[in-house]
Amino acid sequence: MKKIGEMLIEAGKVSERDIDRALLAQREMGERIGQVLIKLGLVSELDMIQALSQQLEIPVLLGPEYPEDPVTLTEIPEIFLVSNGVVPVKRTDDEVVFAASIPQDAYLKKALAMSLQKRVSVVFGLETDIAKALEARGQSGSDDDDNEFGDRFSGQSDDEFIEHLRDLASEAPVIRLVNQIIHRAVDIAASDIHIEPFEEGLQLRYRVDGVLQEQPDPPGVDLAPAIASRIKLLSGMNIAERRLPQDGRIMTRVKGHELDLRVSTIPTVHGESIVMRVLDRESIRLSLSDMGFSEDTLARYQTLLARPHGVLLVTGPTGSGKTTTLYASLASLDSERLKIITVEDPVEYQLEGVNQIQVQAQIELTFARSLRSILRQDPDIIMIGEMRDTETAQIGVQSALTGHLVLSTLHTNTAAGAITRLEDMGVERYLITSSVNGVLAQRLVRTLCSSCKEEVELSEVAVRKYSLQRFLPDGQKTVFQANGCDQCGHTGYVGRTSIHELFLLDEEMHRVIMEGADATILHSAARRQGMITLYEDGLRKVVQGQTSLEEVMRVTQDQSGDDEVPDSAPMVNAARSENAIA
Repeated sequence: MKKIGEMLIEAGKVSERDIDRALLAQREMGERIGQVLIKLGLVSELDMIQALSQQLEIPVLLGPEYPEDPVTLTEIPEIFLVSNGVVPVKRTDDEVVFAASIPQDAYLKKALAMSLQKRVSVVFGLETDIAKALEARGQSGSDDDDNEFGDRFSGQSDDEFIEHLRDLASEAPVIRLVNQIIHRAVDIAASDIHIEPFEEGLQLRYRVDGVLQEQPDPPGVDLAPAIASRIKLLSGMNIAERRLPQDGRIMTRVKGHELDLRVSTIPTVHGESIVMRVLDRESIRLSLSDMGFSEDTLARYQTLLARPHGVLLVTGPTGSGKTTTLYASLASLDSERLKIITVEDPVEYQLEGVNQIQVQAQIELTFARSLRSILRQDPDIIMIGEMRDTETAQIGVQSALTGHLVLSTLHTNTAAGAITRLEDMGVERYLITSSVNGVLAQRLVRTLCSSCKEEVELSEVAVRKYSLQRFLPDGQKTVFQANGCDQCGHTGYVGRTSIHELFLLDEEMHRVIMEGADATILHSAARRQGMITLYEDGLRKVVQGQTSLEEVMRVTQDQSGDDEVPDSAPMVNAARSENAIA
C-alpha cells in the first residue's frame, strides 16, 4: 500500500517539502498525517479524503448525496454520533451505512455494529457535511426536546433543580444546541454571542463586524436554564450560583479554528444573560501594515515605537481593536534584542519571545502589583493591558521616566481626551508632558463588499457638506456605498478596517497642556498642528473605496471637538435619483 504522502505528491497536490513540514508538525501535534496536512492548509479536506478513499478502498459520500430526511436510529444515542462525528445516511433491513471523517477507525465500526446488531458500513464524509447533517437531526427533534425540558422542571426544589440542570447540561440535545450556537459564530465570523432570556422567549444575537444581528428561530425559553448550565460547566463556573455575575473561559477547536471564548453571565429578571466573546486565534493579524493604517499615520506611529522611553497610549471604546494594535506593535519590535514584558487581563494571544503576565485578582496579582515586580526584571519595553486606576497610571508614567517604553490602552473617545483622563487619574501635568510621547485613537469601520458595492456620484453640495474636497483627487466625483448580496449576508459589508487619529505631544502641545487646556482645546490645537482626525481618516478610506460615508458617520458621529462633521449629517442613500446625495 502506497503512503498517503506519496499519493498526494503523485497527484500534484503537495510537494515533498510540504510532506517534510507536515511530518515535523505531526511530532508535536500527535495527529494523523492527513489531519496535520489539512490544518496546515497544504491540502483541502476533499483532496485528502479522495486520496484516502483510493488508498483504503473506502467510498466517499458527499453532502448532496445524503438523504433529505434524517435516518432514525433509536438504538444509538445522538451524543455518540455527535462525539464521534458520524451520521447515518442509509438504512435497510440488513445494513446501516454511516458517513464519518475517519471511517477506518475499527473501534467506531465495531461499536456501531454491536449497538445495531446488524451489518454496518462506514464511508468517507467531509466534516462540514457531517456537521450539517447532525445539525439537521438536532433541528428535527428540537420541538420535542423543548417540551421535554419544560415538563422536567415542574415541581422541583432548588437542590433538585440544580442537580437536574447538571444532568441536562450533559445530555445530547443541549450539547448539540450549544455546539450549534458556537459553530454558527465561526461560520459568520462573529466576535460575540449574546444569549438573553426574556418573558416572551430566548433571544440569540451575534455581533458581526461590530453590529448585532438577531438570529431567527432561537431556542425555546424553556431551554434557557439548560443552555446556561452547559455553558457554565464548559467555562468552569459555579453551576449552582444563579444570583451573582460570573466570568469564565472556554478553550475549544471548531472546524479547524482554535477558539478562545470569554464567557460572562449576569442575572436578569427572566434568567441568566450570557455573552461569549469569540477570539479566533488563527484570524488575529499581527502586522501593523495589515491594521488599516494610512501611510503617513503609520510612519509617525512607527517613529513613536522606535523611541527608547516614554508612554504610548492607544484609546477607543471596547471592541475597537486597541489590544490587537498593541500586539501588532510588539510583534514589530525585536524581541531577541529587547526584553519585553506585558501585564494583561486576559492574555488574548501568546507572542513569541515576549514575557506575558496574566492578572489574577483573586490572588491579588493586580496590574499595579505586577508592574512593581517587573521593574526589577530589567525590561526594555512594558505593555500594560489597560490603565484602569490611579496607581497603575502613576507606575506606568514613572516607568517611562526611568528609561522604559510603556505601551498601554485607555478608554477615551478621542486621542486628546487621554490627556485629561490621565489628569483625572491623578497624574500631574508636568509628568504627562515629560513622559507621554503620543496617543493613538482608533475605531473599526466595516469594509464594503467587493461583490456588490455601488458607485454613486457626489453633488457639489455633498462634497462641501461632508468636507470631502481636500481628500478627493482631481476629477473624482464618485464614492462607493453598500448594497447587499448573498456573499455579504445582504449587509453590504465584509470584514473591518481601522481608522486612526494620532496625537503627538510636541513642544506646542506641552505648552497647551501646562496651561490647563481641556480635551476640546487640546483637540483643536492638535488639528492646527496637522493632526488628521478619525472622521478625516475615515473620509480618506471612503475616497479610496474601502468603506462608505454611512459607516464613517455611524462610527465617528459621537466625536466632540473641532471636526468638520455635520451636526446632523443624513445618511447617504443609494443613487436612485439624479439628486442621490444633496
